[in-house]
Amino acid sequence: MQAAIVDLDGTMVDTLGDFEVALNRTLADLDLPPVTRALVERTVGKGSEHLIRSVLTHQLALPDVKGLANVCDARSVDNLYEPAWLRYQHHYLRINGEFAQVYPGVMAGLQQLRDARVRLACLTNKPLSFAQPLLAAKGLDGFFSHVFGGDSFARKKPDPLPLLKTCEALGTMPTQTLMVGDSSNDAQAARAAGCPVVLVRYGYNHGEPVDGVDADGHLDTLAHLQDWLVARG
Repeated sequence: MQAAIVDLDGTMVDTLGDFEVALNRTLADLDLPPVTRALVERTVGKGSEHLIRSVLTHQLALPDVKGLANVCDARSVDNLYEPAWLRYQHHYLRINGEFAQVYPGVMAGLQQLRDARVRLACLTNKPLSFAQPLLAAKGLDGFFSHVFGGDSFARKKPDPLPLLKTCEALGTMPTQTLMVGDSSNDAQAARAAGCPVVLVRYGYNHGEPVDGVDADGHLDTLAHLQDWLVARG
């Protein structure tokens, strides 16, 4: 492998706490009930637009929603989406990283790759304005020559376009560029782009076990990634 593309949420940093706090503050602004952590785990990974629309759809359908039980259709989600997105940005940027932790083994794994002269890029469906400050706050930004977010390209993972564009930026062929992620989004994008892919078991994957996702490897920690690469030859 000449390079590796590494996902952020659920792969390097456990950000469920940030999502939960920012979403619940947003919902409170809209007079909607709070979201559960389990719902957040099932809906993260496909970008902020998908996350907010999914949460609004779910919360509007709850029986105890004040005065909104009869308008929980697509139009009401559309009407609430823009104010929800503005409030979500406001809250998320203020707590970005405060309720998040770097997973064990991530620093060691990235250091091993850098020592092996593997070029590194971070590719996430998180907006770039969220991703860059989070990487800096957690001391991870120095590992990556490139950082791309969900708004960096015309389409997001699981579309292969972000991976192909990241390979272009790295100057490597997809077959020589490993995708490291935690979900079916990462695996599907990698397969479509022609990149090998490894998934970590501790991430989100929409609340489903990741071992059932087609990938070249499944790891308990990024600290084992270099050993996996050596064993793969």
